[in-house]
Parts: sequence; structure tokens; C-alpha cells
Amino acid sequence: MSHRVTTVQYRTPRAAPAFVRLLARLGGTDLPDAGPALSERLGHWIDWNRAVSLSRALDGAVAPEAAVPASDAAHADAVARVRTSLSEAILRGPPADAGAEDFAPYRRFCLERQRAMLTGTGPLRGRLRDALAQRGGDPARLAEVDAVMEMTLSPREQALLAHTPALLGLQFERLRTATDGASGSPWLALFLRDLQDALLAELDLRFHPLEALLAALRSS
Repeated sequence: MSHRVTTVQYRTPRAAPAFVRLLARLGGTDLPDAGPALSERLGHWIDWNRAVSLSRALDGAVAPEAAVPASDAAHADAVARVRTSLSEAILRGPPADAGAEDFAPYRRFCLERQRAMLTGTGPLRGRLRDALAQRGGDPARLAEVDAVMEMTLSPREQALLAHTPALLGLQFERLRTATDGASGSPWLALFLRDLQDALLAELDLRFHPLEALLAALRSS
């Protein structure tokens, strides 16, 4: 990137998800060029009980639940409303009293936004699954599969996301050191962009399953 003030060269594979590539750049770390196929990794991550649940979800016939379904448009509006709210909170930035001397206010801001994303997307994902379950058949099986996948992959996802504040802290110190911490330097503006980019990339990551469930609702 043209505004990078350090001379460290980062090597990240194009195949890596955007969020992972961003974390690698912030942390100055390399990512492996290739890894096991997703199916192989899932085989290691899913324990026996969850594998049985996943098999039942894939193979079993599921009857629709008795409930009055909301319209697809209502679900789409809810997803858009939550995403807009979370995005706007990120773009508003850290508190006005955050300065160039201490990373702590930025760390608090990052953690607050991460908690908001978790509490905002979790219940919404559950409601989308419920809506699929109400339709029975393949949509209901997809809802069960998503529930198993969330239960299985969420700990891995949270472990990855927990690195974000620490990596942003490294970037804060790296940029500040490169410019001797001058308050009038553009380094802080560059850091704030990195902070927002990281949180917006995480927002995209968290909304991938919601968008997939929403697409399934529209096509069912």
C-alpha cells in the first residue's frame, strides 16, 4: 500500500480470506500458501457427537414448524438494518479524546465493536434459521446444518477474531515508532483507517452465514 510507513514486506496468499490477509498484514506474519481442504479441516474440527448431528440434519426429513412466518422482505430488512447500524458505529470511530499517546482507547473501541457484532448477529442468525425450519424439507435441513456448523466453527472463529486487538496494537506502535510519535504526523490517520478496515472486514466475515441463510430463504 502506498501509505505504509514501514519497510517490512508481507507475503499473504491471494486465496486467503480478506479478513485473514488483513490480520496477517497488521501482524507482519506469513500465512501458509496452501492448507488442507475445507472438508478435511472440518473432519478434524467436528467431534463425533456433532458429526452424528450433522449426518442426521443432512439425511433426515424435517417437518415444518407450526408458526406464522415473517416475509422474506422483513428478514432482509432486519439483516440490512443490523448491518447498517454496526457499520455506522465502526465508521464513527473511537472516542474523541483518544489520542496518539496510548493504544488503550482504541483497544476498548475495538472490543466494544466486536461485542456489538457478536450480540447483533447471533440472534439474527437464529431467527433466519427458525424461518428456514418453518418451511420444512430441504430448507429445514439447511437450518439444522447451519446450527451444527455454527456450534462447531464458532470457537475457531472467535479464537481468530480475538487476535484483532493485539495485532492492531502492534500496528499502532509500529506506525508511531516510525514517525517518533509526532502528533501532527499522518500516522494516526493511517492507523485509524487500519482500525476501521479490520472491523469492517470482521463485519463482512460475520455476515457471510447470514447472507447465505437469507439467500436460501429467498430461493425456497
